[in-house]
Amino acid sequence: MARAKKNGTYLNVCIENSIYEQLNEICADAGQTKTIVVERALNSYFCDYREKQRKLKELREK
Repeated sequence: MARAKKNGTYLNVCIENSIYEQLNEICADAGQTKTIVVERALNSYFCDYREKQRKLKELREK
């Protein structure tokens, strides 16, 4: 039985070879697809970014 299609958008990027090799290693270690690893990495980055922006805003308001 086929997997359900994901509600998403395709993203094509050109990354450094060393980063791609690291991505492949992590995927193999974790047993996950590149899509899942990249989505989780981006979500983590976005959360960190938002938190830093929130803290900076608080500092500016003091």
